[in-house]
Amino acid sequence: MATLQGQPVLILKEGTQRTVGRDAQRLNIMAARVIAEAVRTTLGPKGMDKMLVDSLGDVVITNDGVTILKEMDVEHPAAKMIIEVAKTQEDEVGDGTTTAVVLAGELLKRAEELLDQDIHPSVIARGYRLACEKAMEILNDIAIGIDVNDEEILKKVAATAITGKHAEYAVNHLSKIVVDAVRKVAEKKGEGYYVDDDAIKLEKKQGGSVEDTELIDGIVLDKEVVHPGMPKRVENAKIAVLKAALEVKETETDAEIRITDPEMLQKFIEQEEKMLKEMVDKIVNAGANVVFCQKGIDDLAQYYLAKAGILAVRRVKQSDIEKIAKATGAKILTDLRDIKPEDLGEAELVEERKVGDEKMVFVTGCKNPKAVTILVRGGTEHIVEEIARGIEDAVRVVGVAIEDGKVVAGGGAPEIEISLRLKQWAPTLGGREQLAAEAFANSLEIIPKTLAENAGIDPIDILVELKAAHEKGEKYAGVDVETGKVVDMKEMGVLEPLRVKTHAIESATEVAIMILRIDDVIAAKGMEKTKKTGFEGMGEPEF
Repeated sequence: MATLQGQPVLILKEGTQRTVGRDAQRLNIMAARVIAEAVRTTLGPKGMDKMLVDSLGDVVITNDGVTILKEMDVEHPAAKMIIEVAKTQEDEVGDGTTTAVVLAGELLKRAEELLDQDIHPSVIARGYRLACEKAMEILNDIAIGIDVNDEEILKKVAATAITGKHAEYAVNHLSKIVVDAVRKVAEKKGEGYYVDDDAIKLEKKQGGSVEDTELIDGIVLDKEVVHPGMPKRVENAKIAVLKAALEVKETETDAEIRITDPEMLQKFIEQEEKMLKEMVDKIVNAGANVVFCQKGIDDLAQYYLAKAGILAVRRVKQSDIEKIAKATGAKILTDLRDIKPEDLGEAELVEERKVGDEKMVFVTGCKNPKAVTILVRGGTEHIVEEIARGIEDAVRVVGVAIEDGKVVAGGGAPEIEISLRLKQWAPTLGGREQLAAEAFANSLEIIPKTLAENAGIDPIDILVELKAAHEKGEKYAGVDVETGKVVDMKEMGVLEPLRVKTHAIESATEVAIMILRIDDVIAAKGMEKTKKTGFEGMGEPEF
């Protein structure tokens, strides 16, 4: 509603909610901070878990930041922007999701204090941007170079990602599995390496203990052999990988077949049998003794395959079909007319084994194991899921560390180092941007502070000790959550890829600036859930 010469002028639809200026900024900042607070207690090896129950009653127990945020049913648009930060961090680097969200929340909290001092959001945004650029320089300066053959360092990187996810007692075992898996699929590209983490399959199976988790040099399928008459074990396997169904195709157009006497029916059935027999004969003549089919296999085709002594598995997922082809060197066939001996893949052994109370098919001893499987075991379904999430993060971070060849210390060490150096650099900016850069530097302290709080250590004492150590030039000094002391994180082996830190700081800065620049929120009448969006006048955001 606006007024023109005393007359009210209706611009927006009736029922539209509008929040302007400081109110809009305050509500958006509050929504973002609520999200950051929700995951803050999960940060670090001593972080607590969250139990998430969805509308169907399914339970997820985790302390993985991005999993928590994905499961949360959030309405407020500013809160959704913070969740996007976690999702992007997960997609790009696989770890550091909680760090990114907590940092974004703290940057907004510090920005609000500057807004209260009448500093313009554009000035804060400019100061934050400059500070972020400087932080990237400092991070590159304190990074530690590594090599793909530094197995011990890569194991430490994996262990840092896994720690805190219910697997502490088996962390060495799991770290070795992750590093072996990543190094197997790493491909040399020019000077550096490329790691396709899709080539590492995670197969989860409840039962046994976490220490029963193993690396399979090949592919494991959660399927069983289709026919009881087929062999359950095939050595020196010649593998046909099919995208086509081993069934008689239905006609492309609607057709009607009229059968008027029993002889015609018999001929019809015989023709179907003949077509299926020809399909199987083509496979046999090509020399295949194992068939993996993405689609169905007709009962009669199963009989012919079993008679020929061929092991067959049907309805294999598209992603698994691609992994089998990659590992065995097979060509994915869409039409059996083209099958030739050179299209077949090779593996030393294909066999059906019992894992827990279910049967699974193992393809091992591949000639080019550019695809491997980690078979994740654990006592309960929730533990298996959480271990798998930890392994997934570890696979991504080890891959990123190999690709970039650089890591940084963990335990809050890089954050404190950047914070101290930014405070020394901020006065060179002059103007009000200096205040924003100092606020940025103070925001970074939230990471070591939260690590200490989650471990039950006094955060003030730790921050004072940390700053004192870094002032003396101990740039790898961080929080040891086990002892509550400040120690050298590089010597402790707490290491993270450089990209995890750079991406977390950059994305947190970007989202903080984006939220700061919003000074007007216009919520359409159609938003029935205004109660939940926090747009009703001066109301607080609810979740």
